[in-house]
Amino acid sequence: MRVLRNPVIRGFAPDPSLIRVGEWYYVATSSFEWFPTIPIHRSRDLVSWEYAGHVRGAVPGGSLNGVPDSGGIWAPALSWDGERFWVVYAIVRSVMTPYFNLEVYVSTAASPGGGWSTPRRVSGTGFDPSLFHHDGRLWLLNLRNDHRPGGNRFDGIVLTELDRDTLAPLGPPRLILRRDPGDRLIEGPKLLFRDGWFYLVLAEGGTGFEHGVLVARSRDIAGPYELHDKPLLTSRDDPTLALQKAGHGELVQTPDGNWFLGHLASRPVRTVHGPRCMLGRETAIQAILWDADGWPRLRQGGWHAAVDVEVPEAVGADSQPSAIDTAEPDLAWPWSTLRGYPDASWADTTSRPGWIRLRGRHGPESLWDQSLLAQRITEHQAGVEATVDAQPTTFTQAAGLVLWYNTEAYLSLDLTWHEGRTALVLTARNPDGARVEAVHAVPPGEPVTAGATIDGAAARFWTRDGDREVPVGGTLDFSDLSDDAGGKLRFTGAFAGIRAHDLVDGTFTADFRGFRLRT
Repeated sequence: MRVLRNPVIRGFAPDPSLIRVGEWYYVATSSFEWFPTIPIHRSRDLVSWEYAGHVRGAVPGGSLNGVPDSGGIWAPALSWDGERFWVVYAIVRSVMTPYFNLEVYVSTAASPGGGWSTPRRVSGTGFDPSLFHHDGRLWLLNLRNDHRPGGNRFDGIVLTELDRDTLAPLGPPRLILRRDPGDRLIEGPKLLFRDGWFYLVLAEGGTGFEHGVLVARSRDIAGPYELHDKPLLTSRDDPTLALQKAGHGELVQTPDGNWFLGHLASRPVRTVHGPRCMLGRETAIQAILWDADGWPRLRQGGWHAAVDVEVPEAVGADSQPSAIDTAEPDLAWPWSTLRGYPDASWADTTSRPGWIRLRGRHGPESLWDQSLLAQRITEHQAGVEATVDAQPTTFTQAAGLVLWYNTEAYLSLDLTWHEGRTALVLTARNPDGARVEAVHAVPPGEPVTAGATIDGAAARFWTRDGDREVPVGGTLDFSDLSDDAGGKLRFTGAFAGIRAHDLVDGTFTADFRGFRLRT
């Protein structure tokens, strides 16, 4: 036996959809407003995971410009029909409104690492869709939203049969499970068939600290479904657990007949504001047993997620996985960008070998053309630095290092023009607004190194003078860059990156080298 340590995919990797094809496991996760869209990881043993590509082309037109923070691609679901991979997902274009303004799309591929088909829109009634392949038929599961005044925004789970070729619905959606409005909401439906039972695995209670996994079953795919009276997984009753927000699960069987549950979880930091999860929601795995009555239960008993989980040794060492996507763009994983792929018009790696040249575009609070390259922060102790070479001539031009959550939550140390001199300006932004924390003059026309150190809820910025790190400003509240700050629904995670803006004519450029994110 081997031991996996949760989370197995660390940092922002929410809503995992876990499947097995042959002796390989694949996980697809939500990407929200970030590109690459729908990252996919793979593993042979459930212990060690690697990036395997993404669903390139998931967004028709290639742009999510204008979608709000935490909008975009929610909860993709992977599946395998014996011949090809399928993915279904929702593109959500409004957040925290009665209407779920979204589209549901389906794409297929011979390999999960690349070659995905042009997405086709299907008739979906809400987010968190999934596909179920059974006896040569194809079924779509969805959340139903009742947007009407007084309606239930989480109005139940619906099932629709689709034509396998055209994806057209073969009849109206059927409501197969509904809870009273006073009960915890249910979403994220996944179906599996075992021993004559259809099992409906559900996300329960939203995606915060009340989150969980609930299971229902029926002898008939269309129901009625019987809900188990206890959760399969949750952490809501014990705030001391290392893995919080445990929920949104999917069951998978190993080649030797063991069962596991892929799910999301978060590792909070205790702060003066309460627990906050700066790393976002991450991917974890639990071992499953089936009890004498045919219900899945956690192998360790109870319903709390374990950090360390024993898994069987991998078999079939000579088998080969599908290839990693070779069509990745130049600035590929682990780099990510907002609302579109990087392209040479604003992110150039050829003009100055060894450097990345960013052309300044919109400012950091824009929902459109931001020049930002960032990587996921995966641990509570981290350091990041980069050297920037730029000659700003006005305060409307800036380039530097940023710790990023969204357009209302970031910390940036920018090389800019400040009151007649070149300076590093430290800015902190939270939902209450932006404020300048420090100004540090630097020699004009020379490259400058900017860095940051993260220790739990504290972030400290610095610049380099020879071999010496010189602090810029004091300790800042890194926990403002979390799912739990701001009083709004927020679903992503903290990133570290480089950025540039030019608010006049978009011609200012900045060159970066030596970007390092250490954990």
